[in-house]
This record gives sequence, C-alpha cells and structure tokens, in this order.
Amino acid sequence: MPLSWRNSVLGERHKALGSKLEDWNGMGTAWTYAKDTSLDYVAIRTKAGLMDVSGLKKLHVVGPHAAPIIDYAITRDVTTLYPGKSAYACMLNDAGKFIEDCIVFRTGQNSWMVVHGSGAGHEQLTLAAVGRNVAVLFDDDVHDLSLQGPLAIDFLVRYIPGVRQLRYFHHMQTTLFGCHVMVSRTGYTGERGYEIFCKADDTVLIWDTILSEGADLGIIPCCFSALDMLRVESYLLFYPYDNSDMYPFDSDPPGDTLWELGLDFTVTPGKTCFRGAQSHYQLKGKERFKIFGVLVESDKASNAGDAVYLDGKKAGIVTCGMYSTLSQKSMAIARLEVAAARHGTKLTVGGKNRDAGAIGHRLPFDDPEKKKRTAVG
Repeated sequence: MPLSWRNSVLGERHKALGSKLEDWNGMGTAWTYAKDTSLDYVAIRTKAGLMDVSGLKKLHVVGPHAAPIIDYAITRDVTTLYPGKSAYACMLNDAGKFIEDCIVFRTGQNSWMVVHGSGAGHEQLTLAAVGRNVAVLFDDDVHDLSLQGPLAIDFLVRYIPGVRQLRYFHHMQTTLFGCHVMVSRTGYTGERGYEIFCKADDTVLIWDTILSEGADLGIIPCCFSALDMLRVESYLLFYPYDNSDMYPFDSDPPGDTLWELGLDFTVTPGKTCFRGAQSHYQLKGKERFKIFGVLVESDKASNAGDAVYLDGKKAGIVTCGMYSTLSQKSMAIARLEVAAARHGTKLTVGGKNRDAGAIGHRLPFDDPEKKKRTAVG
C-alpha cells in the first residue's frame, strides 16, 4: 500500500475482517474483506450493510461569503438549500470539463459541509475562497459511516426519534448511542440509506454497536468494493474510474463534459454563474462518447478495460462490470461511441480469452424511477 497520510480509526476493525487496507484518496481503505464481496452486495440489496467511507474528504466552508464561493464552484444553485438540506453537484474547470462531484450540506446560516472524493474539489473551493471572508477547513476528525439497505431505517428508528420522516437529501443533528452525530439520508448504493457523520473518538463505539445491535436484522460490515457492484446497477459514477483520466482520448487531453457523462442534470436550469458555465453550454451536442449501460450475455462480470464492439468495430470500453446473483444478469457501465449508445443496440464485449454478446441498455439498470432511495415513511 502507498504511504497513506490519512487514517481511519476503524483500521484495526478492518484488518480483523481480513482487509489489507489498500490506499484510496490518501486513506487506508477496506477494499476487500476475507469473504465473497457478492455477500456484501446481497446484504445491502436485501437487508442492510455498514461501510466505512471515511476516505471521502470533508470540508467545512464557513463565513459570510461561504454561499457565494460554493455557488461559483458547483453546478447547483445554493440559494435553494436551507439548513438541513443537501444536494449532489458537479465541479468544472474553465473549459467546462468535469473535475469533481460532491454533496453540499447546508448546516447553518453561514456554514456548509462539502463532501467529495479524489478529484479537485478541495483545490476548487480553496481558490474560490482567496480574498473572501470565508474559511475552508479540511476535517479528518469527522468519520463517515454508511448504513445502506432496505432495513437501515428499521434499525435507526429504534434509536433516533423522527428519522423515518427524514427526506431524501436531508440531514439532521441528533445523538446515537449517546454520541453527537449528523445523520444524512444519502448514500452511494441506490438503496434507501443513511450516512452517519461522527467524531473519530465515537466512531469505533458506533460501528461496533450497529453491528452488534443490528445483527438480528442481518446487518453486516461491507467492504468498499461492494460499491462497484451497487453503482453499476444504479448508475453512480466514480471519478476517475469512468473518466478519460483513466481511458484517454486518442487526440484530446483528459476531460469529459457533463453531457458525455450524463451528469448535465446536476446543473440548475438557468444557472450561468458557475465556473466553466459558458463552455459547458457551448459543448452541448458535441459529445465524443456517452456513458451507457451494457447488458452482457454471460454469467460473469465484465472487466474494466474490456472492449465493446458494434458491427465488428471497436465502439467503446467497459469501465466497471458486475454480475448480480439476485437478478442473474451481467451488467456494465461503458464509454460508448454516440452511435452505439442506444437502448437495444446489439453489441459484443471482448475480454480476456472470451467474447460475449451484449446489448446497449439505458441507465440505471435498477430502480430507474429511484423509488427505493426516495421512499417516504
């Protein structure tokens, strides 16, 4: 593992479960445990699973100018957010190309928390803050536990009054097992789920107690790699693993547009005052590829890097594949030529020592109307 500069206090718990703590985003992360990852996938789809996603970076943006600098840095209109509300958003460079996605939480009148992955979110906000009455504070004391799955709410209602009424992309300050936490109805699985933001000193207690008290509901610890299975079904992209940073163009420098990634929905209609906005709008209709789904005729997962063919000619590449033991389908996210990115188009996926028939499939594969994650009550 590369020398990590960040530390999860759950490291010893992950090691006891068989993890070697592979590096992600500067933190030793439990990519795998000593069990079949598909068991974690099934738990989250049918019951609930607990993950340590503390490798996400947490930034507090506070001060009178916090809202304006966030509004310039992201594609969403922050004036629509009130304390207790959050939003998924993207960040662009001046050329209108994607550099990061994030969730922005409004925690007070002049206080916000921005949670992002391994892109340039921290740099974007820091640059925007220069000369403004605002502070951008990186906080690794805050850990992030993700409790995801249809039974997650049945567990949390035992301990947190009012949590059942918490709406999608809303959060609340509360206590859990005597510890102050912020509970957010967000996640990266496509299921109804919750993130529990807590202090490092409280994290081990909360982790252990959820697993012990939730055992009767089938709640188990789940590894980070289970997210790859879940995100394929639910059309959740993971920078840079679906991007041109990983799969470079023949002639263009790295950088994908929101139109190509299918993330243009993150732009608030009519908003023009964010970084890269002019270039973003000018790039509409100039897609070089499309992120699209591929349904593969196989009982195995396609591998990242497998080529996708249309009429015998290479038309794209798989970025992430999975095989569902629940639906018995092999599904993949792919970067496809625009002509190949059509629902029902006959394709071929070529992997190591095998070729498989396939069809193009619109995303997401699972729950396209998002009824599970947005369920009320």
